[in-house]
Amino acid sequence: MDAARVGVITFPGSLDDRDAARAVRLAGAEPVSLWHAEHDLQGVDAVVLPGGFSYGDYLRAGAIARFAPIMTEVIAAARDGLPVLGICNGFQVLCESHLLPGALLPNAGLHFVCRDQRLRLDNTSTAWTGEYRSGQELVIPIKNADGRYVADADTIDELETSGRIVARYLDVNPNGSQNDIAGITNEAGNVVGLMPHPEHAVESLTGPSADGLGFFTSIVKRLVNA
Repeated sequence: MDAARVGVITFPGSLDDRDAARAVRLAGAEPVSLWHAEHDLQGVDAVVLPGGFSYGDYLRAGAIARFAPIMTEVIAAARDGLPVLGICNGFQVLCESHLLPGALLPNAGLHFVCRDQRLRLDNTSTAWTGEYRSGQELVIPIKNADGRYVADADTIDELETSGRIVARYLDVNPNGSQNDIAGITNEAGNVVGLMPHPEHAVESLTGPSADGLGFFTSIVKRLVNA
């Protein structure tokens, strides 16, 4: 079959859209640029919402991007099963869009945090984590000012009991996220939000590891075998 086509959205203020596109290409798929002001998903097989500071993080992180024309299409397609990965700011946009529960608030201590972070993968059944082993430990960079994941007690309990926590911070919780949560998924497993940046860890030469590439090879394998 032809190569899978993975859309990467660019919002005003996106910083990591080119890095995400490169990761998609390294994983064997064709990256497709999607523009925030358009309603056309161009028939892509999956979508990545990259990191950055969409619309300058005015109001709050992700709050304006949620109303971008392209997000009208992403929200509808995700609810119909389209695989969607939100990285950092993309995670914030997914929560603002109610495709994922909870919210991302300013870091505990109110400092921007940039570091290589150890994680543990707890859910490897999603469309974006199938190439990992359950319990596998990764080293992936984080860089955020609003990365503290919070939700009400019932939501946290539901995420825990249903296995929807995708990744947790190890060694240190860099932003005060509840239950050390670094990433979560929706019930169907097609939508994943992740605060660390796997697109910055796709090869050892330019990152702390190549541990992040599995998020992109996972979706490629899922699409090829669909």
